[in-house]
Amino acid sequence: MSTKRSGLFIGGLLVGSAIGAVTGLLMAPRTGKETRQILKKSADALPELAEDLSTSVQLQADRLSESAMRNWDETLIKLKEAIAAGLEATQRERQILSSETEAEVSPPSRPPLR
Repeated sequence: MSTKRSGLFIGGLLVGSAIGAVTGLLMAPRTGKETRQILKKSADALPELAEDLSTSVQLQADRLSESAMRNWDETLIKLKEAIAAGLEATQRERQILSSETEAEVSPPSRPPLR
């Protein structure tokens, strides 16, 4: 879960940075020509920013997928062990019940009649 949250945080950080940069440029006391030049440079940088964001999200998704696979494998191993332990316990319980039933069913030994 932490990898998912960190991916969301990084994405939010990048988007927030871009919004903050544009807002700062629009509010700055510059001439229209200067502001347009800065906005043009910022717009030219947007594809690179989007690519960085896409790469970051892909890396986070890969990490999350790998983590999920490891957790899945560990869960399967634990489940197999639990099933095996349950089967062994059931067999032991059946043997105990079987021996108790035989003791109750078998008639007591009597001396032979003469």
